[in-house]
Amino acid sequence: MNMVIFGPPGAGKGTQAKQIVRDRGAVQLSTGDMLRAEIASSSSIGQQVESIIKAGELVPDEIVCAMIDKNIDENPDAAGFIFDGFPRTIAQAESLGELLSEKKMKLDHVIRLSVDDRSLLERITARFEDQGRKDDNPETFQVRLAAYNEQTAPLLPYYADQGLLKEVDGMRGIDEVALNIANVLDEV
Repeated sequence: MNMVIFGPPGAGKGTQAKQIVRDRGAVQLSTGDMLRAEIASSSSIGQQVESIIKAGELVPDEIVCAMIDKNIDENPDAAGFIFDGFPRTIAQAESLGELLSEKKMKLDHVIRLSVDDRSLLERITARFEDQGRKDDNPETFQVRLAAYNEQTAPLLPYYADQGLLKEVDGMRGIDEVALNIANVLDEV
């Protein structure tokens, strides 16, 4: 089972992916976590990525796709992959499709966590105050949300046309969202 958890920054993609990993044995490939690890390592890629993220921009496709490819190869016995924060653009979605096809795999589900932008800003502000993540400060979040709405929202019809898109109300409690996602996954 390979799936994308789709939604704007702070929608709960990572939280729900961790639940699926625990319940179903899939491997979470969180581009946010991979990028933060590169930044923490102070690698040349990490330094480049840090300046991009601080500006609230999306990391270039070639960097993200290379990290995804590497992580799939590092987990040959995985029960499946959860793509968290990827793809963000039509070009990335096409690259993911090609990458999976080359590996004789396919995308089984795309789950969109539907959220309200205003409530999301409140959630992000609280997370910034609790965790101090640099990419969660309210000003940067506004830029990231605008980038999501402009660049990533076109993925909705892209995946809907393929019959893969399912929507889950991401504003519900964590356990209720997890149950609704499980119901979608069990429909196959």
